[in-house]
Amino acid sequence: MPLTTDEKLLALSRDIIEGFDKADGGVHPGFRPAHAKGILLKGTFTPSPDAVSLTRAPHAQRSSTPVTVRFSNFAGVPTVADNDSQNASPRGFALRYHLAEHAHTDIVAHSVDTFPSRTAEGFLEFLNALIATDFAGPHPNAIEQFLGSHPAALAFVQAPKPIPTSFARESFFAVSAFKFTNASGASRYGRYRILPVAGNEYLDDAAAAAKSANFLFDEIQQRIAKEPVRFRIVVQLGEDGDTVDDATVRWPEDRPQLVFGEVSLTEIAPNNADEQQHLIFDPIPRVEGIEASADPLFEPRANVYLMTGRRRRGAGKQ
Repeated sequence: MPLTTDEKLLALSRDIIEGFDKADGGVHPGFRPAHAKGILLKGTFTPSPDAVSLTRAPHAQRSSTPVTVRFSNFAGVPTVADNDSQNASPRGFALRYHLAEHAHTDIVAHSVDTFPSRTAEGFLEFLNALIATDFAGPHPNAIEQFLGSHPAALAFVQAPKPIPTSFARESFFAVSAFKFTNASGASRYGRYRILPVAGNEYLDDAAAAAKSANFLFDEIQQRIAKEPVRFRIVVQLGEDGDTVDDATVRWPEDRPQLVFGEVSLTEIAPNNADEQQHLIFDPIPRVEGIEASADPLFEPRANVYLMTGRRRRGAGKQ
């Protein structure tokens, strides 16, 4: 996973990290500046028979592939309460396919099927407006002014973000499009959806308020001790003319969805805190048969993940 040599992109990435740090009340050493509170689970991915029609990627060809999954809350504060309706959503789901020693590919997703900006520059503007906002001051405040002129960000903020009863009952979306190529060279764009086999289930406001600050993390540990936690990986397929380079533009729901396979998680990862501190996910696939689209978010996100990952690794033990 290489770091860019583009000075402009490096500066942008540093500014985004600084924005997250300011929004989170400072740096929390050893933790991510977003999605700080998380838990790692281990299991396997089994591809569907249809996966090979979409891609020649190795994990589509094998009978199964070991995986690691990280569930997380949104905020860059490691003590954020699971039932904090303002700061814990969208939830995160990051999946690593372990293809071989020192060889892997990842999917990074969250629980809202959209993103607040098409570009990293736009996302930085969103962060800076949030940081500049005095919520006790006069209206319209900085974030209200920003949202008033940025409809995609407004749609993201207003999108429902209910609190699930379990990480195992939440759906997740990798909002950018990918280019899939099969063994015969045929290519098609698609977007990942990670859907719980147990189905979606959410709490109303009163039930959520009555939960403990760590209820999701406690529940997933209790659940996996009894049975596997299973997710179906689906690819929503784009058609000619669909936008493939803008994470704020969703495709129509009538687009076909191909079942890519199923993840079965069977245990909590040992040395969980240390492994979370070490693990750096990559939003760019970097694997034969699956490529990033021309979505301009890919490179900045990859750089932010790598830069903050190196900072996290250098922070000592959690």
